[in-house]
Amino acid sequence: MRLSVYGMTLLLLAGPVAAVAGDLNGTYKDLQQAVENKDAALVKKLAAEIQPLIKDALAVPAPQSADDKEAWKSQIEWAKSVQTYAEYSLYATAVVSPPAVLVDMVATLEQLNPKSKYMDEAYGPYLYALNQTGASAKIPAIAEKGLECFPENEDLLIVMAENAMSRKQSDRALAFANRLTAAVNRHPKPEAMSAADWEKKRDASLSRGYWIAGVISGEKNLYAAADRNLRAALPLIKGSDAMMAPALFYLGVANYNIGKMTNNKAKVLEGAKFSDQAAAIAGPYQDQAWRNAALIKKEAATMR
Repeated sequence: MRLSVYGMTLLLLAGPVAAVAGDLNGTYKDLQQAVENKDAALVKKLAAEIQPLIKDALAVPAPQSADDKEAWKSQIEWAKSVQTYAEYSLYATAVVSPPAVLVDMVATLEQLNPKSKYMDEAYGPYLYALNQTGASAKIPAIAEKGLECFPENEDLLIVMAENAMSRKQSDRALAFANRLTAAVNRHPKPEAMSAADWEKKRDASLSRGYWIAGVISGEKNLYAAADRNLRAALPLIKGSDAMMAPALFYLGVANYNIGKMTNNKAKVLEGAKFSDQAAAIAGPYQDQAWRNAALIKKEAATMR
């Protein structure tokens, strides 16, 4: 990934301004070379060293001369582009580095600019690398902090939804799961990601979001929400009995209750069908699903 401004020619003004820009330009070129060489230690060092030079370049006051002012404006824009590149250098080096180095580089970027657009892209590999390096306990706090800057980041929302569900914080888990599915459905495919990779990530995110929202809605007797979310989850969770069993169980409960409330025999029978399917999966939902199916069929037989 490269930005067109990175190759921009610098027009230097005279005097101290030229010295500031010259020092910045030299460090910028060294940083580019370090990125090309995948030298993580040097990238980290130069990304830190370039910050005061960028600050000095941006602090240069506008000249009085109209002729010099255009050159000054170009230098200011160039300095801003170098700042963007410094952030990019940490991200680009991180994603081609081993997990421990990736964690260090992204943490450095987060300290440099927590709102950097590259942080939004980095959180997925960052969280994965934290888990690989034995730092999984840090993930929830990092995810919660990251959402302050990127409230629609699906990688962060999944972490928060699953963490809340594991802690039995049902209202919090439901809120994060609903945010997750809404965000993913709004997001277009990222330019840097292949269609196949985006579809895989999208399906993985939606499966967790719909499933968590559906199961918790079922537990809360929010039957319409449970039915809607779990029907959306079903095609995405095929092959996972651990997810299918509760999904089918609560679909059975939801459809039975919706059918009873609306005097809809077809819905009640759908409840029996889903309960039968849940009863066919070994696990903690099996026995209750089998009993539910029998009771629902018996009651459906009395309905017109």
